[in-house]
Amino acid sequence: MITQETDLKLLRRCIELSVTARTSGNTPFAALLTDSTGHILLEQENVEITEQRCTGHAECTLAARASHDYSKEFLWNCSLYTTAEPCVMCAGAIYWANIGRVVYAMAERRLLQLTGNNEQNPTFDLPSREIYRHGQKKISVAGPFPELEVAAAAVHHNYWN
Repeated sequence: MITQETDLKLLRRCIELSVTARTSGNTPFAALLTDSTGHILLEQENVEITEQRCTGHAECTLAARASHDYSKEFLWNCSLYTTAEPCVMCAGAIYWANIGRVVYAMAERRLLQLTGNNEQNPTFDLPSREIYRHGQKKISVAGPFPELEVAAAAVHHNYWN
């Protein structure tokens, strides 16, 4: 069973990866996938800039990789960790990959405050819980984590200006 302490540790790893994404020339987001015990299976930074791929968000890319590498039955017992609450596109990719749990550090509404109306990231004001509420699967969602929201947001400092 994954504890809140484990969740926080894994979210901190996502924040570290988001720093690397920014340093690599991408937007400062990252995600990782764990099995049911919290063992990291995959890590993914955003790649939409360096790969010139509009769907290159960390969560969407990770969900695609995971669905290629693992069965839907296995993924249902996995957790996807991410620095920011999944956008509509990423929430859909997670849903279709059949990943059963999502854990995020910073809320989508907080991200919207950081990005404003930046055309590179036209953030929706639509919480992932609301998206999943309309689906046929009971995807578990944990977040935001106030104790990590400042650290997750700090990686975005002066990025969207």
